[in-house]
Amino acid sequence: MLRRLLPFLFPIAGLALAFAWPVLYPLSGRTTEWAASLLMMGTIFSAVSHADTVSARLPQPFGTLVLTFSVTLIEVSVLVSMMLNGENNPTLPREAVLSTVMFVLTGVVGLCLLLGGLRHREQEVRQQGLSGFLSVIMAISVLALVLPHATMAGETGTPNPIDIAVIMVGVVLLYGSFLFMQTVRHRDHFLGWDESEEREATRSEFWSAVAFLLLSLGGVVLLSNHVAEGVERFMDRQGLSDPDAVVGAIVVAILLLPETITAVRAARRNRLQRALNAALGSALATIGLTMPVMVAVSYMVDRQVTLALDPEDRVQLLLALVLSIVSFGTGKTNALTGLVHLVLFFVYVMTLFSP
Repeated sequence: MLRRLLPFLFPIAGLALAFAWPVLYPLSGRTTEWAASLLMMGTIFSAVSHADTVSARLPQPFGTLVLTFSVTLIEVSVLVSMMLNGENNPTLPREAVLSTVMFVLTGVVGLCLLLGGLRHREQEVRQQGLSGFLSVIMAISVLALVLPHATMAGETGTPNPIDIAVIMVGVVLLYGSFLFMQTVRHRDHFLGWDESEEREATRSEFWSAVAFLLLSLGGVVLLSNHVAEGVERFMDRQGLSDPDAVVGAIVVAILLLPETITAVRAARRNRLQRALNAALGSALATIGLTMPVMVAVSYMVDRQVTLALDPEDRVQLLLALVLSIVSFGTGKTNALTGLVHLVLFFVYVMTLFSP
């Protein structure tokens, strides 16, 4: 009974703490910060749970988009709060985007392929849909994270703001074009072969989920600034060589945890297409929406932003992109494919702490 009530209790408790923060924080600062962190994590899970209920009422792939946009809004609010908190951290946008791409393409995808392959030996996917995902992810990743370093302005260490603006406009256009293809022109490319197992939510469940999804998103947005301050102070005491990379990875890992659980469950039920739609959709939404928003905010508040990746990060990004193309090239996957992705993921995590 309590488990069923938690998705409804967390948003209410999170909003209550956010509004009571001016009173509670002076009385018990550290305890209040820990409570805010736990409530925000619970509220994130609540948001994903309610988004799943909403998506059960909507036709695919619109249901998957509800989950994707919900996670993206949460990610934007948390990362922008961290970017604006304290001193300027110009590399946070690129580290957050890189972490999302690497976590999804190597970690989440690898886990889905490994567990699904161990249980079902081989699984099939629609190559047309995955090709659409990967082509746009590749184009946006290279344009936004690799090209700025290769330009003449990038060689001087100060990329031209006009160049960055043009790249961001191109990123948004690519993502918008992909959404049109996914939801209107070629919807069948992104559907699994068997969608009959989904239980459609009742009308009352649907509207209740919509209301609490909005409350959950509001709670995360209001708590994110307070949690960002606590995380920044904690990381400053650790003496890390690249704190922005570690902070970005931790935030992304927390935000992707509910979606990772959803994707892994779908893969174990032999619904790999649905799992990959959720995982790759999250990565694409982050680089297609989160990054332009963070860059726009940085210029609005006159804070420098650095998009060009370090050499080791460029190598790992390009390797993950190439591996993804090869993994889905035949339309069938197995456990070995997932294991290769996971090895790259563990190497990426290692370089976060030892670049």
